[in-house]
Amino acid sequence: MAAPLDDMFSLCEDPGKVASSVEVRFIDNLKGKGLFAKKSIKKGDTIFTERPLVSAQFLWNELYKYKACEYCLRALETAEENARRLSGNPALSLPHAELCCVHPELHQACPQCQVMYCSSECRQAAADQYHKVLCLGPSQDDPNHPINKLKNTWRSMHYPPETSSIMLMAKMVAAVKQAKDKAHWQKLFSHFCSRTANEEEEIAHKLLGEQFRGQLAVLNGLFTAALYDDHLSRWFVPEGFCSLFALVGTNGQGIGTSSLSQWVHGCDALELPAQQRAQLDSFIDQLYRDIEKGHCNHSCIPNAEASFPDNNFLLHLSALSDISPGEEICISYLECCQRDRSRHSRHKILRENYLFICSCPKCVSQMDEPDLTSEEEEEEEEGEAEGETEGDEMEDEMTDV
Repeated sequence: MAAPLDDMFSLCEDPGKVASSVEVRFIDNLKGKGLFAKKSIKKGDTIFTERPLVSAQFLWNELYKYKACEYCLRALETAEENARRLSGNPALSLPHAELCCVHPELHQACPQCQVMYCSSECRQAAADQYHKVLCLGPSQDDPNHPINKLKNTWRSMHYPPETSSIMLMAKMVAAVKQAKDKAHWQKLFSHFCSRTANEEEEIAHKLLGEQFRGQLAVLNGLFTAALYDDHLSRWFVPEGFCSLFALVGTNGQGIGTSSLSQWVHGCDALELPAQQRAQLDSFIDQLYRDIEKGHCNHSCIPNAEASFPDNNFLLHLSALSDISPGEEICISYLECCQRDRSRHSRHKILRENYLFICSCPKCVSQMDEPDLTSEEEEEEEEGEAEGETEGDEMEDEMTDV
C-alpha cells in the first residue's frame, strides 16, 4: 500500500513468513493475495512485525535536510534538533532531554561517500545488500554522475508530497546486482502481485503525475545509464520499467519516523506530580502550535493498521478490532477523512490510485446509494487539488516523518 504523506518508502517481505498467527492466501485473479488470521486476534494485539526488503528516503525530504539512517531510516536528528528545525526556533530547549532516543555517538558515515547511518550494524548491512553498487564515493555531490542525474530528474518531475522514490527501484536493482544468489532476490520481487501492461502504465503515470506523462522514457533512459545489468534486462525496457513502478505503486508501504514523536511518547509515560504534568502537557501543546503542524488488502472499515513505533523501518501491524480465525486482515488505503466520504467518492479515489473497485462490507451495504459526489466532498477535493498549506505540510512532517 502507499502512504503518500510519509517521508520514507519501503517494499516489505511476505508477512506469512514472519508470523504464525497469519497466512497469505490467493483470493482470485482480481484481488490477488490476501492476509488471513489463523487464530483469534484481540483488539490492540500486534499481529506481526516485519523488515522491508528495500527502503528509501523521499528525495525531496532528503534535500530538505531531514536526517535519517540511509539503511533503516531511523531519525538521526535529536528530538531537540527536530523541534528546532520544524519550529524555526534555534534557541528552543526541550525538557527531559534524556528521553530522546537518538544517540549521535553511534552514528557512522560511509568512508567513501559520507552517507550517514545510525550504527555500524546498519552501515555494514547496507554495504552487504546494495550500497557497494550505489556508493558514489567522491562523486557524491557531482551533478553529472548518472545516479545524481537520475535523482535530480526525479525531483524535477515529482514534487512534494511524494508518493514514492526512484531510489527504491534503484536499490532493488542494486540488491540483485550485488547478491551472490541473484535468483533468490529476483524470486523475492516476483512474489508481488503483477498487473496488465495497461494497468502498469497507468500506475506509473499516477506516481509521476499526469503532467509528466510523456517523460517516463526520460527516466527510463537515465535509470538504464546508471544501473543497467544483463541479469535484469527486462526491467530496463519500457514495459519492464513500467512494471517496476507498478510493483512499487501497489505494494509499497510508507514509513514514518520522528525522534520528536518518540520524545513526546516518552513524556507521556512519565509519572509526574499534577502541576508538573500540566506544565509539560502545556509545553508540548504549545510546541505543536508553534510548528503548526504491506501486504494487506484494503477495506473502508479496516480491522488493522500499520505503524512504526520503533522510529525505524520496522513495521508493526496491529489489530483495530477483534479478528476471528479465517477472517481476512485488512488495512485502509484511504485517509481517515476519505473513509467518511460517500461510496462513490471512495471508489473514485481507489480507482484512480490503485486501479480497483472496493467490495468491502461497507461498500456493499451502500450499493444503492447514487453515484454522485456531494457538494461538500467536491469542495474538499478541490481544496486538495489546490495543494496543502504550508502549515499542513509542517504538521505532516511533525507526525509522519
